[in-house]
Amino acid sequence: MNENSPIRTETARDYTAPGETRSAPTRRGRGWLWLVLVLLLAGGGYYGYRHSVAKKSEGATEAAGPRGKGGRGGAGRHGEPAQAVGIATIAAGDVPIVLAGLGTVTPLANVTVRSQISGYLMEIGFREGQMVKKGDFLAQIDSRIYEAQLAQYQGQLMRDQALLQNSKLDLARFQRLAQQDSISKQNVDTQGALVKQNEGTVAADQALVDQQKLNITYTRIVSPVEGRVGLRQVDQGNYITAASTSLVVVTQLHPISVVFTLPEDDVAKVMRRLRAGAKLAVSAYDRGDANVLATGTLDTVDNQIDTTTGTVKLRALFDNADDALFPNQFVNAKLTVDTVRQAPIVPTAAILRGTPGTYVYLLQGDDKVVVRPITLGEADGARTAVTAGLSVGDRVVVDGTDRLREGASVRITDDGTRPPGAAGPKPEDAKAEAAKADAVAPEAQKPERRRQRPAAQ
Repeated sequence: MNENSPIRTETARDYTAPGETRSAPTRRGRGWLWLVLVLLLAGGGYYGYRHSVAKKSEGATEAAGPRGKGGRGGAGRHGEPAQAVGIATIAAGDVPIVLAGLGTVTPLANVTVRSQISGYLMEIGFREGQMVKKGDFLAQIDSRIYEAQLAQYQGQLMRDQALLQNSKLDLARFQRLAQQDSISKQNVDTQGALVKQNEGTVAADQALVDQQKLNITYTRIVSPVEGRVGLRQVDQGNYITAASTSLVVVTQLHPISVVFTLPEDDVAKVMRRLRAGAKLAVSAYDRGDANVLATGTLDTVDNQIDTTTGTVKLRALFDNADDALFPNQFVNAKLTVDTVRQAPIVPTAAILRGTPGTYVYLLQGDDKVVVRPITLGEADGARTAVTAGLSVGDRVVVDGTDRLREGASVRITDDGTRPPGAAGPKPEDAKAEAAKADAVAPEAQKPERRRQRPAAQ
């Protein structure tokens, strides 16, 4: 039999002689045993690791819990730093009562110059944009045809005047003859009618002469008002048609007016002040409502309210010596009706609106703020009058209010002596202070966490 046969080999390996015992387990059996043992050890180690980590996490949570109760609302409590804020002191001052409305710069006179007669434009006597006075020469129309017609009418007048003189002499002779009974009454009456006829002819001739003289005057065009001329609308050499061809527009600039509107609810305030004889000041601001262009006085109020908009028109006059106002320019008109005297003034930046209504953060002592509801009065840009809730000398937060709440501790970055409306610390600086305080907080908590670790283990 072949020794290499697989059948024989297996038989030889499994055979056990009578009276002999089997040997120890095979190498494959011992491998499985070691694998099970390794798995058991790995499972035990993983269970112990998880149990240890869970205990450490619970200890850290218990250590951090008391510090986290206050949150940001309890600034300064449980080790958290105070919030950096800027403050301002309430002071007494005057606040004007201002009514604002959208207005348009309107010239008191805006004249389109046209010729009153027809003819060729012979000369232009102005420069575009030039300032002219009333009566200054602007243009010249060809006057030769009107001069010729004037001479003709003057000749007719002289002829008719001679006929009238002759008829008057004949009437005088007829009247003497009638007294001598040498002529009939009818002849005298007929001659008297002829005299009146000639007088009418002479009057008509005189009117024609005067008309031609006036036409000759119209050939010289002058400025009807004082103002600034605009762009030339016709060139020299063109034929001008009477009352239809525009030559130039002259606009009065000094003085100039602003027509603006106010709501009908404000009319009573304005009329009450006008009836008292007050001269109300009006300021014209640019479209951005940032720069004052001119200051004038209220001239008049319109006699009716526009029912479609519920507003009334007002006109204010301005000297406009520096030409700051331009015709048809849109401006923001602000009418000062009255002035509130010696009222507590709060910076507008300190005013907040929320659940308590209108309120401010009032500084108590040097390191704590409380919510103080207030009642507002008149406002003037960065300043607002307070009618209730604050007194002169109180200090309010103007910078850093976004992180505050009732009873929060604060750290003042401003001395609080600047007047209301003055520029305080820049918002960037306040934010930088707050960020710096937040960065310090975790560092203050680190030693406590280190002390908790041994207890957890």
